[in-house]
Amino acid sequence: MTRRIEIHRSIFAQIVVSAILIAALITFGLWLLTDATIQRTNRLALERAVDVDLAGMVDIFASGGAVELSNRINDRLALQPRDANPAHYLLADAKGTPLAGDLRTWPGLHAGVSEAGEVLLPDGSRALARSTQLGPDLRLLVAHEFRDLGLLLRQVALTFLAGGLLAVGAVALAGLLAARRLAGRIGRINAAFRHPDDAALAQLARDSQDRDEIDELTRHSGEALSRLRRLASAQRETTDQVAHEMRTPLMHLDNRLVKALAATPDGETAARIVDARLEIRGIIRMLESLLDIAASQARRGDRHGLAPVNLSLLAERLGELYADSAEESGHTFELAITPGVVIEGEEMQLTRLVTNLLDNAFKFVQPGGTVRLELEKGPRLTVCDDGPGVPEEDRETIFDKFSRGGNQDSRNGQNGAGQQGAGLGLALCRAIAERHHLEIALVPSDKGACFTIVPESKP
Repeated sequence: MTRRIEIHRSIFAQIVVSAILIAALITFGLWLLTDATIQRTNRLALERAVDVDLAGMVDIFASGGAVELSNRINDRLALQPRDANPAHYLLADAKGTPLAGDLRTWPGLHAGVSEAGEVLLPDGSRALARSTQLGPDLRLLVAHEFRDLGLLLRQVALTFLAGGLLAVGAVALAGLLAARRLAGRIGRINAAFRHPDDAALAQLARDSQDRDEIDELTRHSGEALSRLRRLASAQRETTDQVAHEMRTPLMHLDNRLVKALAATPDGETAARIVDARLEIRGIIRMLESLLDIAASQARRGDRHGLAPVNLSLLAERLGELYADSAEESGHTFELAITPGVVIEGEEMQLTRLVTNLLDNAFKFVQPGGTVRLELEKGPRLTVCDDGPGVPEEDRETIFDKFSRGGNQDSRNGQNGAGQQGAGLGLALCRAIAERHHLEIALVPSDKGACFTIVPESKP
């Protein structure tokens, strides 16, 4: 089953969102720049118009005097062009008394320095004006109203809004198509790492066309996975061969000891032969456990071969088996199973994981003691007992291979399920748990030992 990454965590989704935001910001910035440019251009044009108009009036005064200037002012006011900014004039004496024009009050502009600035007209509209001193007792003010740019600016804003939406849509579409293509290529690489089978590696080989960096990554990933598969296969073949080569002579030796027992030796010799056979069987069990641990560790993170396992049914089935043996051994066995707990895993290995913990508990608890198996959603599997527990100094190393606790008398000389003092049972439990992306831990308890198995915590 292909694992999906949340949208907010996908780098491709983040790139597309970033591209959309950048396109929107660029469009917004261009609109602000255009709006400011239009208004600035309008003001500059208005300033030039006022200056030209004022210069013309000054020329008229220079050639015809104040009377001619007054006549021309009245003529211009009477013949205002409809398509131009309305003009306003004020010819006044030194005290500001109007002599000509449509303005009746002199604004706060210094005529001696030809000061320019915005003024408020009697009807409340704004205008750009410039004043000048024509003589000791005569001054002139020319003002042009600001053109109403509201309609033009709204049209520009709507144009940019429509264009911006089209640009953002185009960027989003192109980004989504590109991101989906890249996500598919990266997804095939991730799928090959999760399930490095022949089909996935063949797909990587077809995708590596050396067109860009992703193809190069695809080729390197396929080559690395192929090497890892060859190494893993060589390791399994080697371990299987070593196991066969070691198990076979041990079994031959055990058969010889059986024949020696059949020859009816004296009691002391027979006892030594029996002890030797027990040692041989212990070595074989230890070898098998070491191979199981190595195989589980080698397949850690490998999802190949995993299938849905109903952990509730598995725990109930094991609980029924151990309930019978608990009654015979004088133990109290408690069972609390939440139905419907399903995980991806290998049923045989999960069965061995639970049985190792249960065997471990029953062996370390004296008759009359209690062992409890509990399964909750999560999943969270707990095996607790009220036995001697684990010494404090052994808690950090109890899951290590060949780790043996110091409290051997109370623990019957064992530290792990199924191993006579070898200390491999809990190490195998941890290897199986890690194979299934689970964590096993010894948690504090008031009495005895309590082991929990929960999903791995995400980094």
